[in-house]
Amino acid sequence: MKTKLILAAIFVALIVAFFAFDLGQLFTLENLKAQQAALSEYYTNNTLLIIAAFFLVYVAVAGMGLPAAAIMTVAAGAIFGFWTGFILVSFASTMGATIAFLLTRYLFHDAVQRKFGDKLAKLNAGIEREGAMYVFSLRLVPFIPFFVINSVLALTKLKAVTFYWASQIGMLLGTAVYVNAGTQLATIETMGDIVDIRIIASFLLLAVFPFIAKRLLRLIRPDNTALDEEQTNA
Repeated sequence: MKTKLILAAIFVALIVAFFAFDLGQLFTLENLKAQQAALSEYYTNNTLLIIAAFFLVYVAVAGMGLPAAAIMTVAAGAIFGFWTGFILVSFASTMGATIAFLLTRYLFHDAVQRKFGDKLAKLNAGIEREGAMYVFSLRLVPFIPFFVINSVLALTKLKAVTFYWASQIGMLLGTAVYVNAGTQLATIETMGDIVDIRIIASFLLLAVFPFIAKRLLRLIRPDNTALDEEQTNA
């Protein structure tokens, strides 16, 4: 219990410090545009150092659920170019999300399951059966904050390894869109210019497609499904 309290206190203190010292002003589109030339030059002269520093900062930002991941993803494209930025963000964002997942699970999972386990039984059953599909779909819904997904899924019985690989795959498209936008930084006036209604609609369609496809298969092949279940039981 003491260890959990210390970890929770450190986590909260870091988040409070971010807002108290107004560090969010460093993670704005305006600041990125103003610093792009200097950052690109520094990257050219200190390649490995900048890559390592960017990766660690991104992991910390994603792990704490700070409102800076989107602009950092754009910055990755502006500083490193598409492919280097894409790879960096893909692994850093997934690692940060997994840290948040594991921390939330360590701090709250057991208490939540003890108190609400009976109410969560159906959800846990679905997660155990189709956890990867749930994670993949949630990652494609643009209006659900990632820190909410990390925290809520941590309270279920989803396996950490499933959370990791499904998150990495599920975030690839969004990562590609924002990193690519960074390579064209001069044409972006606001963060809202990056994602339009067509992209959002495409992401939502991809999010629900696995569930629709599964339901259609059940409707098309009900007899085969029943036969498979009988063979399994036999």
